[in-house]
This record gives sequence, C-alpha cells and structure tokens, in this order.
Amino acid sequence: MKANNHTIHTSIIVPALIALSISLHSCTSGSANPSPQSQAPALPVMGTPVSPVTVYQEFSASLEGKVNVEVRPQVDGYLEKIYVDEGAYVTAGQPLFKINAQLYNEALNNARANVLAAQANVQKAQVDLDRLKPLVDNAVISDVQLKTAKANYNAATAALAQARAMVGNAQINVGYTLIKAPVSGYIGSIPFKTGSLVGRGETQPLTVLSEVNTMYAYFSMSEPDFIAFKNKYAGETIEQKLKNVPSVELLLADNTIYPQQGKIELVQGQFDKTIGAINFRASFPNPNKILRSGNTGKIRLPQLFNEVLVVPQEATFEIQDKVFVFTVDSSNKVTSKPIAVSGKTSYYYFVNKGLSKGEKIVLSGTGNLKDGTPIQPQIVSADSVLKANPI
Repeated sequence: MKANNHTIHTSIIVPALIALSISLHSCTSGSANPSPQSQAPALPVMGTPVSPVTVYQEFSASLEGKVNVEVRPQVDGYLEKIYVDEGAYVTAGQPLFKINAQLYNEALNNARANVLAAQANVQKAQVDLDRLKPLVDNAVISDVQLKTAKANYNAATAALAQARAMVGNAQINVGYTLIKAPVSGYIGSIPFKTGSLVGRGETQPLTVLSEVNTMYAYFSMSEPDFIAFKNKYAGETIEQKLKNVPSVELLLADNTIYPQQGKIELVQGQFDKTIGAINFRASFPNPNKILRSGNTGKIRLPQLFNEVLVVPQEATFEIQDKVFVFTVDSSNKVTSKPIAVSGKTSYYYFVNKGLSKGEKIVLSGTGNLKDGTPIQPQIVSADSVLKANPI
C-alpha cells in the first residue's frame, strides 16, 4: 500500500517541475533579449519652423550729452560764492561761481590811474609841441627841438593807449571773477567748496555742464563686426551706408528699452590698434531729460529676417565652439548636424545653414545620444513651442 502511494506522488511532482522549469526558462530568455524598440528612449521631437524675426546685435555704450562743457576759472583766487547746487538745471548766462575780486578791482583802479597819468603826459607833450612849432616856423630855434617834441608826444600817446589796454585787461579779469553758464544744461558734481583756492592750474574743473536735449551713445565694433556691417547695407561710402542703417534701440542698465529710438551718425576714421575696434556714435532725443551724461547701456542694432529657421537653444549642444542638433530620420534614428547661427534670443537660435524647413530635431534629452541611436519620437507641435516661448 505504501509503495503505490509513493508512485502516485512522484508521477504528479515531476511533470510539475518540468513545467515550472520551462516557464522560468521562457521568462529568463524573454528578459535577456528584449526587442530593440523597447530599449529606445522616448524623446520629444519637433519639426523645424520658419518665421519672420528681427534679431539684434548688442554693443556696450556710454552716454554723454550733446554738449559737455568743463567750467574752469580763468583767474586765481578764493571761491567766494557758489550760486547753484549739483544736478540743478541752469540757463546760459546764469551765474554759477564768484571768485573774490578784491585783488582784481585794485588792479583795475591802478590801471585807471595809469590812464589818467598817461593822459596828463599827452597833454604836456601837446603843450610843448604847440609852443615850439611857431618858434621853428619863425626860425627862432632849429627844428631838432620840434622833432624831439613830436617824438615825446607820440610816446605819450602810445603810453596812453597802453594804459587804456591795461584797463581793458583789468576789466576782463574782474569779469572773470563772476563765472556764468556758457550753455543751458545740468550741473555736474562740484568738487570745491566756498573758500577753496581755485585757479587756472587746477586739474579738476569747477563743474561740468551738460546739455542733454540730445544724447550721444558711444560704442565700438570689432573688425569682423565692422566688415559685416559694411557688407550689410547699400552704399558706396560709409556715409551712404549709414543713411540705410535702421533706427537703433538703447537698452538701459535695468534691461528696459529706452522709449526713443536713435540713429547712428558717426564712425571714427580709424581703428584703435590697442583694442582692435572702431568707434561709433548714435544720437537719441531726450525730451524728458531721462538720460544723463555718464549713463551706460547697450546699443541694439536690428536685423530683419523675412524667413529664418527657428531652433530652441535647449535642442542644441556645442562641441569646440560649434553648435549642433540631433535630427531624426525616417527610421527614427538620430544624426548630429552642425548649424550656422545668424542670430539669437534668450530662448532661440536663428539658423541660416545646416537645416531645412520642417526637418525633425530632438527637442530635449540629447545628453546621452549618439549618431545612429534609435528613439521613440514624441511629436511636439512647433506652434505650441513658439506659443509657450514667443520670439
């Protein structure tokens, strides 16, 4: 009875073990050799769109008023009065500073006294001349004495003219003690205080007066940028080309755009060899006096593209200063391609070479990709990308 029970038990277990072994072998074989499609990463893919865009070249700029006048003393002395405060707006002819004039008033009085003395000498020489002339006419005395009298008269007359010139010079010096605004504008810093000794030998001006109705923005271009600039606009000469340059924008230090547009007016005659750049000047109207001398910013030179390929920067990567993207072919395999960038924004590159309209590119997740790697494309609408991040 026991033998029969053992036989029945074995006949049940063996087939079960065989079935379990086959099942485990099947599972192991399936996990060890998954299909290539199940390994391919799922990545977002976008067809490259074309759009009209305006891109900007930016150049660092410093601002100055159209007229910047250093106000300097033309006579030496103690600063007696300061009539204006820093930052004040003044009109042409308005008093700014007063230098103590006592020394110069005394010099003027002395010059005037010299004129009176010179006038007296002229009168005396005239009397001598009038007295001697009839004596010479009547041959009472020789004409040598008359000639001497005439010479004395001429010398006295010359001395009078010199004395009068000294008066004029002294009056000018007295006038220089009151310093007036040569133009209308804003007062800069005033490094001197009342009682300071000032004079023509000072390295610092009393102040700088800026006329800011029109502002000049000075910036420079490198030699490659300048060559591209010349080739971009029509005209035989630089002057003619400048007439065809569109209006430029001014990006202020807080990254806001100044509301008035400017115009490039001037190019310096030669390159600065020390920095390899050439200087430009753009002018901006400043009706509300928002801009002041000493401000900084960036000149934004626009360039319009009627149709340009738009590529998100997150879809690119760089190798040795070259920009690449991964394109996707009909078999869903990726290939790296270099692209030529003609402009950019904070989010996009604008491509003029290396891609064609509608060509599919991997939008993100390119870090581990290699040429020939298969992917599972997850199509993303170009319109949705452009809508999420407008150009």
